Amino acid sequence: MHTSFRRLAHRPPATTLVATTLLASLALAGCTTVGPKYTGAPDAAPGAAARSAFLRGDASATPAAPAARWWDALHDPVLSGLIEQGLARSPNIAAANARIAQARAGLAANKTALVPTLNVSGAVPYINVPADILGGDNTGRTDTTIYNVGFDSSWELDLFGGTRSKITAAGARAEAAQASADDARVTLSAEIARAYVSLRARQAVLALQDQQAAVDAQLVDLAQQRLQRGTAPEQPLAQARGQAAQTEGDRAKTRADITVLIDQLAVLTGQEPGALDATLASPAPLPLPLPPASVAVGDPASLLRNRPDIRMAERQLAAANADIGAQIAAGLPKISFMGLLGLGGTSIGDVVDPGKIIGLALPQIRWNLFDGGRNKAQVTNKREAYAEAEAKYRNTVLTALQDAEGALTRFGSQRQVYGKALDTQVQTTRAQALQQQRADAGTVGQSDALTARRQQLQAQQAAAAAAAELTTDFIAVEKALGLGWQAPA
Repeated sequence: MHTSFRRLAHRPPATTLVATTLLASLALAGCTTVGPKYTGAPDAAPGAAARSAFLRGDASATPAAPAARWWDALHDPVLSGLIEQGLARSPNIAAANARIAQARAGLAANKTALVPTLNVSGAVPYINVPADILGGDNTGRTDTTIYNVGFDSSWELDLFGGTRSKITAAGARAEAAQASADDARVTLSAEIARAYVSLRARQAVLALQDQQAAVDAQLVDLAQQRLQRGTAPEQPLAQARGQAAQTEGDRAKTRADITVLIDQLAVLTGQEPGALDATLASPAPLPLPLPPASVAVGDPASLLRNRPDIRMAERQLAAANADIGAQIAAGLPKISFMGLLGLGGTSIGDVVDPGKIIGLALPQIRWNLFDGGRNKAQVTNKREAYAEAEAKYRNTVLTALQDAEGALTRFGSQRQVYGKALDTQVQTTRAQALQQQRADAGTVGQSDALTARRQQLQAQQAAAAAAAELTTDFIAVEKALGLGWQAPA
């Protein structure tokens, strides 16, 4: 039942696959106007044969494409409702959406640099100057008022692509913000599901612990009666009381865990602690959610396209690459055009007199020939930022592969653990029934039957914990595949 990337038949070693993937994604082909060109996300796939071999011999997984709303496979409407509430109300999702809006606004602002600007102004300056400046006598001063309405327009030619590089960087960061929001949805849906499964498991365990407490009380009573009759020493009574005390301690911890998990689910769904008490305080009418017998994992290579954290790291890498081009362009010549058109004179009627039009066209070229190495240092800074983004991208891919490998391994192993727990539960149930029959026939004491019942309850608790762990591992698989942020294509 072991489902793992290691099942890929004829698959190259993981290090080779990762290296090939990264080299393909980071290859630099050609150049932009002034800087290196980022070629985009990788297209790493082990191939159809490897995908088939991945699932060979494991009936618990299928190569079908997994569903984005993976939680529907657990068939628990309460869980589905909580996840939908969380995705709609969580402050973390709202913050992620705000970051998207900010990034898109930055992209729109950068795009405006490609179009000319047009300004309009009006002025009524009062001038007081020596009279000879205006052609008067050489003594005294004169004053006048000028009325002026003017228009000016300017435009800088994007000769070396610096503005276009800034737009590319802003666009990549907007896409990274979207991927970050998608990653927040993946994480939130998984956290809600984990907390919910833990809650239902503890509620099931608490019900079994309540029954165990009743059995412990009976064992204490029997041990005390036997001690009083002189048919048994004090040691069995001390042991029975110790077991009862341990059970009470376990019940107290379980009740506390239940309260904490209900409050955690309230916060995860964007509500105050206590808001879900009425909904979740009672044990679920449905059995503990379990994953389906057949789990769709799809093409493992699609992990690199599904996981939002990888898309985010790749877009941040593309933005860092575009920043290099923009910084290089900043040190090259700039050509700009400015035009002025004005109306005005010494009377207010001059502002509408076509004869008073003043026009000015001003083409300009600017080149900072010497800046003490400032721009060169800034280009170096951008290149190092790109190297950092590249390293982060590589680490994100490696972490994603490790997550998927570990999640699939644990999920396959936990199926076996759960199966063994169910076997133990069956055996203890059979043993308890036999002991009860013997006690009813008088061949063994009632305490022996109660001890067998206690062992049965403990086996049931272990099975409930194993079931919860199996579902939690299923959730980890879906999270590792990058699901939960959008509907399937």
